[in-house]
Amino acid sequence: MAAEGGGKEMNEIKTQFTTREGVYKLLTHSEYSRPNRVPFNSQGSNPVKVSFVNVNDQSGNGDRICFNVGRELYFYIYKGVRKAADLSKPIDKRIYKGTQPTCHDFNHLTATAESVSLLVGFSAGQVQLIDPIKKETSKLFNEERLIDKSRVTCVKWVPGSESLFLVAHSSGSMYLYNVEHACGTAAPHYQLLKQGEGYAVHTCKSKSARNPLLKWTVGEGALNEFAFSPDGKFLACVSQDGFLRVFNFDAVELHGTMKSYFGGLLCVCWSPDGRYIVAGGEDDLVTVWSFSDCRVIARGHGHKSWVSVVAFDHYTTSVEESDPLEFSGSDEDFQDQIHFGRERANSTQSRLSKRNSTDSRPVSVTYRFGSVGQDTQLCLWDLTEDILFPHLPLSRTRTHTNVMNATTSPPTGGSGVTASSNNPGANGNPATAPGNSLLTSLPRSNSLPHAAPATTTPATPAPTPTPTPTPTTTTANSKASIMDSAIASGVSKFATLSLHDRKERHHDKDHKRNHSMGHISSKSSDKLNLLAKGRSDPARTLGTALCPRMEDVPLLEPLICKKIAHERLTVLIFLEDCLVTACQEGFVCTWARPGKVGLLSSQNQANSPSGTVV
Repeated sequence: MAAEGGGKEMNEIKTQFTTREGVYKLLTHSEYSRPNRVPFNSQGSNPVKVSFVNVNDQSGNGDRICFNVGRELYFYIYKGVRKAADLSKPIDKRIYKGTQPTCHDFNHLTATAESVSLLVGFSAGQVQLIDPIKKETSKLFNEERLIDKSRVTCVKWVPGSESLFLVAHSSGSMYLYNVEHACGTAAPHYQLLKQGEGYAVHTCKSKSARNPLLKWTVGEGALNEFAFSPDGKFLACVSQDGFLRVFNFDAVELHGTMKSYFGGLLCVCWSPDGRYIVAGGEDDLVTVWSFSDCRVIARGHGHKSWVSVVAFDHYTTSVEESDPLEFSGSDEDFQDQIHFGRERANSTQSRLSKRNSTDSRPVSVTYRFGSVGQDTQLCLWDLTEDILFPHLPLSRTRTHTNVMNATTSPPTGGSGVTASSNNPGANGNPATAPGNSLLTSLPRSNSLPHAAPATTTPATPAPTPTPTPTPTTTTANSKASIMDSAIASGVSKFATLSLHDRKERHHDKDHKRNHSMGHISSKSSDKLNLLAKGRSDPARTLGTALCPRMEDVPLLEPLICKKIAHERLTVLIFLEDCLVTACQEGFVCTWARPGKVGLLSSQNQANSPSGTVV
């Protein structure tokens, strides 16, 4: 990461930034907001959220955008990098009284140029189904708040379904609905279907079909967000109790869990191939979790306050392939073989198809993901194979590849994520994710070599004897012990830049919140530990496979970490020719990818302050 200055430069809002692909530029004329463009007074309001859908318009401009600001909900044609936004002509605008929209989601299966199905969740617990093209409101679910009275935190259509959708609430419950069913005139009665550690699932007892079909009770405190795997078979949930829980959605079974370093987890996303999950939250970290191994494989530290959104960039996934390597010849020949056939495709499917094939040529992927936080900063990260497989030496000796594949690499399979039906996370049978079992080395990632444990670890609770593990942690610990033994057999670890050193570098940076990793005073640390122990003692999980210590896993450095807004950031979405961010003031910003700027950007740059390229 480039060194950052202090003072004025540190507080400057960036309008462009540089990565290895080139320069990303803010398109000021492609900014979406309320028509009057006045910053929204965000005190006490729900986060601004953005949803996209493509309606396959014959004109070639089929993208539509929906965003909420306070009590208002807007629906526009999204022109992206092509043309300036025309805020005077929303397709639909709604202002609500007594409640605020909190989240929304389009049904991409049923969307046409004449009709779209948009679900909107509200602060009072209701869910509305609307068609903003026809300007119709078809149904209101949980209207009398008999199902749940708490705020809707996340709503999504079930992948591949035209009628099923899932709703999460701050009560910690999730409900499965069918748009064809009514909610009933009385509070639902439930019957236990399945339960396990930290969750229970109930069916609705009724003589006739009614909503909700299922009620999930997950963890303690609010269920902040959930995300379906790319194939729709698994569901990742993050809660205020700090746990990531991954379920087999159809089988209603727990696949695996992970615990934050401290505080609640606020956001979650899947890699395009379903192999990895990234979560972020109140520990200011992004945490990478392996689906097949059910363990934390890396953490990223770049934010100075809570991480509000994480997202994978499906369009900046680097694929490297090479013919089977011969262990002879010069170093130059070897390097030429490694870098043979580097390509960048324009779609996730074409980029990952070679990795999921049975071709004998090694194929490996560098994953790009991003995060935004309440510190108003955007961070981009690269997840490379020296992090994913740290026990593979990065040298020309490649005889360890087959050994590693035989022990830890997921077997080749079809597209998407698959798992054994007998609850692999609970009984120790590893779930499988698709992919080519032959791997190649990539250039070193932005992680730093680690010669000795970090001199300081932030907000580390006092160590206590490790408790008797539960069935879930037993499985995770057994997997961790296998990995530990592999690492102990002479393979170097990749880990952290000392957080003490990072603090020295950033000593003049004020943190926006007390719950900050590496910037906590002794008093706030004591208060934090007291609050945490009131709910659950973090020392019970710290140092276990659920929550490894900071020095036990690699610590990623962000590729870029830039302040891009005045208010906390609430949206990060990667599109093919741009990335989209939004802040709590109600401004939705478009950042053109390198080479995608076009004429609009030239006009913008002539009328906007010059940004700093770093």
